[in-house]
Amino acid sequence: MKNAISVEHLGKLYHRYHTHKPATIMEAVLSGFRGLSAREKFWALRGINFTVAPGQMLGIIGQNGAGKSTLLQLLGGVGIPNEGKVKVTGRIGALLDLGAGFSPDLTGRENVFVSGVVAGLTRREVARRLEQIVAFAELEDFINNPVRTYSTGMGMRLAFSTAIHTDPDVLLVDEFLSVGDLAFQKKCLERIKELKAQGCAIVLVSHSVDQVRELCDRALWLRQGRVVAYGEAEVVAGQYVSEMRSETQKRTPPRPPQMTIDGIELRLNENRFGSLEVEIVDVQLLPTSHINSGDGLIVEIEYSLIQPIDALIFNVSITQEDGQVCLDINTYDKELMTSIIQAQGKIRVSLERLDLSGGKYFVNVGVYERNWAYAYDFHWHVYTLSVESKVTQAGILSPPCRWEIKNPTSSTLNR
Repeated sequence: MKNAISVEHLGKLYHRYHTHKPATIMEAVLSGFRGLSAREKFWALRGINFTVAPGQMLGIIGQNGAGKSTLLQLLGGVGIPNEGKVKVTGRIGALLDLGAGFSPDLTGRENVFVSGVVAGLTRREVARRLEQIVAFAELEDFINNPVRTYSTGMGMRLAFSTAIHTDPDVLLVDEFLSVGDLAFQKKCLERIKELKAQGCAIVLVSHSVDQVRELCDRALWLRQGRVVAYGEAEVVAGQYVSEMRSETQKRTPPRPPQMTIDGIELRLNENRFGSLEVEIVDVQLLPTSHINSGDGLIVEIEYSLIQPIDALIFNVSITQEDGQVCLDINTYDKELMTSIIQAQGKIRVSLERLDLSGGKYFVNVGVYERNWAYAYDFHWHVYTLSVESKVTQAGILSPPCRWEIKNPTSSTLNR
């Protein structure tokens, strides 16, 4: 079978310039043309080799700065490699930055037409699919409004829906599950699986190792632009997690168990991990840790630190008792690299609604080094969340739904 994506000996070289490089000709003249030359060169990617066949999904994992986004951009034709070659066969659907290509002054409808034509569809083809695109994005009441009036989530939903309805042969995805609420994320997952089953080759960049394990056939692990491992997704993801856990445990200081404010015992390397340069002092689930399915939830994290830290990442996940991940969000994906100066403080994330099936869950919280290299502090299966639901069903999600029977025949009803 012919590969949809083939990458051979790929390398991308960048130049680092002085911080105060002149931005205009006048500044260059006044500075005596100093600072115009590159200070140094560095390889963002080098020696990258892999293939993706039609109907296969490749997950790309690695810490911040590993070269994941650069690789995705080169696959999408954004930039030219300095070494090697990239060969992509077929129409590309690229979700490199959801909503970034939309014009704020055009309506949602007009942006769909522009994006669809840019992706290779005719205007007539876009018109035929418009109803499906709008329905998938759940924006029927807003599609004729200017995009500048949309929330960030609305714009991302429309961009995602437009991209997946262009019949791509190759789909390049950068953290697509940051789109919308849990129910919408579930719908995105199902659509991604449908495209894969139809023969679409998919490359996914993700910080979620569980996502890569669940969705991908193979995985590529990058570190500082080089390949650390490439192979079966389960194996490569396991190696990545093992290294991260090993680094965290290596940095975890010896300390006797401590009690949370609510009287829960925290035991290092059992339900608590981290170097403790930043400590999670308390976690509150608001308004309560007992909610109904569909209710909102606020997770408030109180922290303390020894000395100022220029950038760190806060993470919140919700898991079942067996470790199945239901939700995994962090400040990095929202481009909120937090700089902490005060010795103590609080950060909170507000979840507008949780459409979870009834049962017992855990809210896990962590704070990580800016490149995800290790955890400063991570509490696992410490804070319980009870969800009540009037509906008894299998599965994790319990979104609001409505059944409709249109023009039923008597024979249909009798079956």
